[in-house]
Amino acid sequence: MRGFNVLLQKEFREAWRSWKFLWIPLVFALLGMNDPLINYYIMDILNAVGNVPEGFEMLMPELMPVDLLQASIGQFQTIGLLVIMASFVGIISKERASGTATLLYVRPISFGAYFMSKFIVMSAVCFVSILAGFAASVYYTSILYGALEIGPLLASFCTYYIWLMFVMAVTLMMSASFKTIIATTCAFTVIFIGQIVDMVVGLFWTISPWKLASYGPLLVRGTMEMSDYWWSLIMTIALIILCICIGITMMKRNAAMTKI
Repeated sequence: MRGFNVLLQKEFREAWRSWKFLWIPLVFALLGMNDPLINYYIMDILNAVGNVPEGFEMLMPELMPVDLLQASIGQFQTIGLLVIMASFVGIISKERASGTATLLYVRPISFGAYFMSKFIVMSAVCFVSILAGFAASVYYTSILYGALEIGPLLASFCTYYIWLMFVMAVTLMMSASFKTIIATTCAFTVIFIGQIVDMVVGLFWTISPWKLASYGPLLVRGTMEMSDYWWSLIMTIALIILCICIGITMMKRNAAMTKI
């Protein structure tokens, strides 16, 4: 892939200059610490706010450390995905619309290098972000509720990272295929409508990329059916590769649409 190192350095510089390596991990860290702290201090918060009837008691369920990790992953699946997808969904289509891509297309670089440089930087931002989110969640969970086993926790982390790589592959493929507005609609539809469909009728199947986010906590609980897990993982990796191939192909096809 011609020009890959140069393009990769360019993408990393742009990500640093736009503070993506700082503010997106910060969002995930705040989401990660949110559930352990709120669940532990909920009664103190209610008493501080006031307007609580005298003698009022709230019966809180006894939460295990893995329950808080699962709640944090639920936060990543909503607000976290919205933030990270919105940050990258126009990464190719906007350059094509503004004419910036013209400066790259006239140089001796390959479309594969262009696409993969962006995908690698997006994946790096995702890695730092979920590392911050998991670290914040595990830190406060360990202090307030108890420790988690490191082996299953790392497996859960890697599982969720692969899910995020799938999300980024879909997002980048849509950005390479359509204009920004259409790409945003398509990417959000595939990821979020896919999650809704999986929640509503997902009991009828156990192998799907959308299952990975929920399979991570099951690894920590030790209740995961490993055959379903491995097949879902293989399917997700295969779809990531397919999205990359389609994205590169669509980038070549849409090169003529670049504003001059």
